[in-house]
Amino acid sequence: MVADHFGHCRSFSIFSVENHQIVNVESLLNPGHKSGFLPNFLNDLGVEVIVSGGMGGGAIEIFNEKGIQVITGAGGHAKVVAEQYLQGTLKTNGAVCNEHIHRNECGR
Repeated sequence: MVADHFGHCRSFSIFSVENHQIVNVESLLNPGHKSGFLPNFLNDLGVEVIVSGGMGGGAIEIFNEKGIQVITGAGGHAKVVAEQYLQGTLKTNGAVCNEHIHRNECGR
């Protein structure tokens, strides 16, 4: 499932894509939420797009600096959401989480 808040997810689903088709899915446990760490960690893995229910402004800024597309406001099963992205039907709502104390109100 797509996490309500990017940095607090249990794991990341990394989808490998060829010709707009998912060819592989890898799940990586979240190594821990530390300011600025996860965007750099995912960049080093070659991630080009990040999808989440919500995300803090600092993470969005780092992703933008790395040229990684950020989509917030997503929800549901991760593979379905990835397929929506590939079909061009998944759009960001631009939501930025301002606090880390939220409970299921981040992004959507």
